[in-house]
Amino acid sequence: MRVAVLGAGLAGVMTAYELFRDGHEPIVIDRRSEPASETSYGNAGMIAPGHAYSWASPAALRTLIRSIRHDDTALRFRLQADPHFWAWAARFVRNCTEARADYNTVRKVGLCLYSQGELHRVVAETGVDYGAAKGGALYLHRTEEALARADRNAELMRRLGVEVRRVTPFEAAQIDQVYLPVQDRFAGALYVSGDESGDARRFTRGIASWLIERGVAFRMDETIERISVARGRIDRVVTAKGEVQADAYVLALGCYAAPLGRTIGLRLPIYPVKGYSLTIPIAGRNNPPRLSGVDEHNLFAFANYGEHVRLTAIAEFAGYDWSHRPSDFAGLLKAARELFPDAGDYAQPEYWAGLRPMTPSALPIFGRARYDNLYVNAGHGHMGWTWACGSGRITADLIAGRTPGHDVTSMLYRG
Repeated sequence: MRVAVLGAGLAGVMTAYELFRDGHEPIVIDRRSEPASETSYGNAGMIAPGHAYSWASPAALRTLIRSIRHDDTALRFRLQADPHFWAWAARFVRNCTEARADYNTVRKVGLCLYSQGELHRVVAETGVDYGAAKGGALYLHRTEEALARADRNAELMRRLGVEVRRVTPFEAAQIDQVYLPVQDRFAGALYVSGDESGDARRFTRGIASWLIERGVAFRMDETIERISVARGRIDRVVTAKGEVQADAYVLALGCYAAPLGRTIGLRLPIYPVKGYSLTIPIAGRNNPPRLSGVDEHNLFAFANYGEHVRLTAIAEFAGYDWSHRPSDFAGLLKAARELFPDAGDYAQPEYWAGLRPMTPSALPIFGRARYDNLYVNAGHGHMGWTWACGSGRITADLIAGRTPGHDVTSMLYRG
């Protein structure tokens, strides 16, 4: 079967990989010149079941309300007139209860563990190199109170099969020596031994190259202008360079799945939440973090890619605005320098901002959407790298009419 995959980010490329593996003929369409040039380009790089708590929670709601009046290192909010944002926000608020937060966390963790296993399978099948770093991740807390609270919250993770261990600053420094000179700056950490990291862009482009070598078509630099519907089915996709016809279609356009979907009557509760990252060259510096992790006080994530260190922070509600200025990164740079003074060359940062495709529940959306031959694989939010391989496999199974290897009943498109 010929399947047009709309989008060449992590979700789209991994969907194409699994379709090809199943014997289909995928064709990938994207407006950028290379795969992984938007949200998958500069993300945190963490493959992190240990960081899969529900984004919507009572604490997140309090932080969001506070951010309306005050700039926050972790969360920024710009008042906007977009009615789609306010509809999304109303649904987000409904998910900010303890009960819903636990419900969504359970489902997020389950998909993380399934997807992590699928990642390992894909790597074994393809041999793709993406700067993988195994050995766990450390989630640092600056006060005993915050550490104790996080340890209590981690009981849910432990019940779900995620190994989480509370460690002292000294123990953290034995796990990763980057903390030896800064042990006095935090009270302790939670160590999640199964978490990993790696360069999502490098991985995506590696898989795309693997597919292209085997004859899979990637139509890059090709903007999708509209989706044509005829007799209850998707008839074709019209691009700036022509038309693409297929037996089935997969909408894997991240944040842009929602506005394009609206043109054919889909209601996808996906809205962009902007994230910022900077990448610094290690450049001979002798003390970068070996393992990935999160400074939970300043809410920035970090990962070592071998020659570079990636630092990411901030969730900003700013619509579809990709812009950024060096001043946007001042807080992140200050916090990173204090924790990792010799991690890399801070004088040569690569700045980037991207849009996370968030749903109100922070769960992705899968399955057939309104039309017999249209499927969705979108809304992965801040967990897109962790969920990518599992999501591709799930989508291929749904297209084939098989029951996926992981239960996604709660994540199917509802219209």
